[in-house]
Order: sequence, then structure tokens, then C-alpha cells
Amino acid sequence: MRVIRYSDEMINEFQTDGFWTTETFYDFWEKNARELADQEALVDSKYRITWAQALPLVNSIAAHFISQRISNNARIIIQVPNTAFGFLARIAAERAGLIALVAYPYLREKELDYMLERTQAEAVVCPFEYRNFNYLEMFRTLNQKHKCIKHFYLLEDEVPDSLGDDVFSLISAANENKILADDEYNQRRFDPCRDVCLLTSTTGTTGIPKLVEWPIASRLCTSKSRVDLWDLTSDDITFAIAPHAGGAGGTLTYFAAPLVGAKVVLLEDFDPELALQMIADEKCTAIGVVPTHLVKMLENDVEKYDLSSLRFIRSAGGYLSPQLAEEAESRLGGAITSDLGTQDVGSVSGCKVTDPVDLRRRTVGRSLPGNVIKLLDDDGQEITDGEAGALWFRGPHAPAGYFRDLETTLTVFQEDGWTTTGDLVKYDRGCLWIMGRKKDMIIRGGQNIYPAEIEGLLNEHPAVASVAVVAMPDHKFGEKACAFVILKSGGSLSFEKMVAFLKEKQIANYKLPERLEIVDEFPAVGDSGKVNKETLKVIIADMLKAEE
Repeated sequence: MRVIRYSDEMINEFQTDGFWTTETFYDFWEKNARELADQEALVDSKYRITWAQALPLVNSIAAHFISQRISNNARIIIQVPNTAFGFLARIAAERAGLIALVAYPYLREKELDYMLERTQAEAVVCPFEYRNFNYLEMFRTLNQKHKCIKHFYLLEDEVPDSLGDDVFSLISAANENKILADDEYNQRRFDPCRDVCLLTSTTGTTGIPKLVEWPIASRLCTSKSRVDLWDLTSDDITFAIAPHAGGAGGTLTYFAAPLVGAKVVLLEDFDPELALQMIADEKCTAIGVVPTHLVKMLENDVEKYDLSSLRFIRSAGGYLSPQLAEEAESRLGGAITSDLGTQDVGSVSGCKVTDPVDLRRRTVGRSLPGNVIKLLDDDGQEITDGEAGALWFRGPHAPAGYFRDLETTLTVFQEDGWTTTGDLVKYDRGCLWIMGRKKDMIIRGGQNIYPAEIEGLLNEHPAVASVAVVAMPDHKFGEKACAFVILKSGGSLSFEKMVAFLKEKQIANYKLPERLEIVDEFPAVGDSGKVNKETLKVIIADMLKAEE
């Protein structure tokens, strides 16, 4: 299935420049089985699997997919928790020429109904029951409508015959040791540059995700860049605390670790004390988390665990405040990394693990190799260093577009490949500094206020746990800044104290928030954990109307 957006000219450009290759992710598993045979590849609560053991398991699962006559380029939904065999199913899908859509375990009928409608998936990999929820029953119900799923693979050692002849044990399929001739696999091998090989889902404001299609080459290109930024080697032990279905856990473990033969440890159910114990027991050097995981872990007696092995922490999927980053680095011992990218447009930049603290916490790092970046003003003209402009970029790290939807794809990507993240950014010290979303910029009487700048300063206040600065309407100035603040336990903050604190930072008076609202939580965008500032704008506008 040809990718929807990349032309032959663009593909040849990225290949000629050395960013895209003909490698697949499976090639690295094969290499590791040969060169790191006895080294552990995957560890979960039940299994410990070496690279030499992993490869025949992958090939056997892929052979089972093929023997069941699942079509080449058919879509397969893999909805699994962090488990070794769920992980193996992903690479087996690639080996069998199946386009995998990996879904978070918490998604239910509403989201999966859309995914099935769009993909017409022929196969599903899922638990039978997980967290007291019957996944097989859910997919059976959905299939009454869509009638596309022909094969169900369960994360069970065995499945009873009563479930039907279309239900299989994924683990039994792996252990059959059914290996096909190389030619049979190779006939289904993806063209890494021209074929859709995997699908990811975005978090939409409506709660219904959009599906994004990727060739292997662009994901592999980004993964190699992450390996370099993180100095990842075969001596590393990576730990997926966040689900490997998403970027926070999956970028580190599924995409990057196998490129160098690093071990992957998988935490099936998040428990902060268990996560800390596993870091200590497995001597993990790198962890993939969302900020909430760090908060929960730091609420425990961290110091009783031996975390000396931890080298860096990859936090993604939500805003990480400077205070939380500082506490995490101080108490857990690993360096916090940051980067910029989205499922919709791809990866833009990243920090090195060895970068100075202020760059790792306050910037999103340097442009990834191959990316060309420009910052534009409102008239579409490029601006100089030190000034904020809308971030546009083009390069080999982007997806192909929205799955089988060229019309929507062209609303995000120009035909020559340029796209924007929607962020206002400035260059300084070779790094990109996020000043906020263009749509979030506050224009007070013709003067621009960048929320991220004020948020960064207010986050340094000892009473502040989190802050979001948004525009509120004003008859005289058009807009003013309002600060929504979540306080730390036992903390207090008045409007006057907030203003005095910010004035100590020597910022211009027009940037000072002119209203403070203390709240218990922020509205989020879908399940992403990101603050929904549009909702906050509506809230403050409604409050002002009521007061009038």
C-alpha cells in the first residue's frame, strides 16, 4: 500500500542524503539475534527472553498470520498492555507485511469503532480479559457492525475451543516454532520508503483520534536520531513505564532500543512502588514515562531504592514543570530529556542527555538531522534569531499523512513537504525555545505576550504546582493575560504575591497576568494530559460575562 504523500522525488532526496535506507525494524532484531544472542531482549512480570529466543518467536507469530491467509498489507489492531508477547506481536506484524495500529489498552468501543471503520482491520491482538474488562467480547460486538475481523489473537497460553475457530492463542502461535522459507517472508516485506507500514493515532479535541500513516524509513530515521541524542548502547536497559503503544514509552523501547540491542523491561500495570523496585532490580538506565508517573513515584520514599543505574528519563505526553523536572533529577538521579514532535507532523528536535540543565529543562533542543526549520512572522517572512516566529519545518522525520485521506493531509502538509507544529518559537544558543502556540499568543493593546514565558517564570514559585496562562477578553486592550494556577499541597498564592514575584523577575509590566484563578485541575485535551487552553479561555470569558 503506497504512502499517501511522499513523492518519488522526496523519497530519492532523503535516500540520497542518507537519511532514509532500505532497512526495516525487523532487520535489527535479526542482527541482535546473531550478534547479541545470549543478551536479554525483553523482560516482563512473567517472561525473560533473549535476542536469540526472540527472533524465532517473532518469525513463528508472523508465520501463523500468513498461514491464516491474512492479506498482505491488511491492517491489524494490536491493543495490549506492556507485555513481552504483545511487544513481539508488533514486530511480527511487520515481518508478515501487516500494517499495525497499536492502540492504548484503555480505549473502548467509541474510539475502536472509528478505528475499525477506517482500517477495516482483518485481525486483532488483545488480552482476553484485562483489568476486569473483556476485550474479546468488545471486539466481537464491534465486528457485528463492521464484519472485517477474521482472526482474534489473545494474550493467553491457551484458548478454549468454545471461543470459536477464529480465536487463537498468540503465545501458542509463537511457540509453535513455525518458520517459513525466507522467500515467503520476503514476498511480503515492506518497501521501507514507499509502503505504509504502521499507523498511529492522535488525540483529537473531540475524543475521536485521527489515524496517521507512516513508512518505516521515517520512523527509523527518527529512532536513529534519538539513539544518538540519548547515547543509547547495547549496555542500556530501557524501561517502559508508560504504555509502549504511545510515544512516551514506545519511542524509547519499541523504536530505539532494538536498534542497538538494548534490553527492554515492561511494566504491565503502573504502580509507583513497583516501578521504583523494578528500576532497582533490573538496573534500568533509561525510563519512558508521562509526567503523572513521575509525580506518583516521587510521592514515595524514593531514597530507599538503589536507583544509581538510572542515566536518563524520557518524559513525554504532557507538560513537565521545571520544579518536577528538578525534583525528578535530584531524587531519581537520571537526566530529564525533552524534545518536540507530534503524531500529526512528526519529530522536529531534541535535547542531548549531556546538555546543560537549563537547556534540557527550558528548550526542546536542536533540530534533528535532515530537518530544515524556518520561523515566519504573520506576513510569512522569515525572521532573525532571537525573535519569536511560527515554526515551520520540512524533513525526513515526518509521517506520510492521515490514513487514506489526502484531502485532510494537504491541510497539514504543503505539497513540497513543509508543515507547521503551530508553535511560536525562538532560536537561542542553537536550541529552539517554545514561546507558546500561535493561537495561544495574547495580544494586549498591540503588544505580544507569550504564555510559555510567563508560565515558565510562575512555575518557579514555591507554592505553584502547575500553571496555564490564557487570554481573557478586555474592552480596552482587546486581550489581557489570566493565570490559572494549581497550588502545591499546603501552598497559598494571592494575586498581589503573584505580581510581586513576577516583578522580581524583571519582566515588562504589560506581560503581567491581570487575573489569578486558583483551580484544582486543568481540563485536558482528550486522553493526552495536555492542558486544554481553549476550554480555559471559555471559562474565564464566561466568568467575566457573569461578573458584568
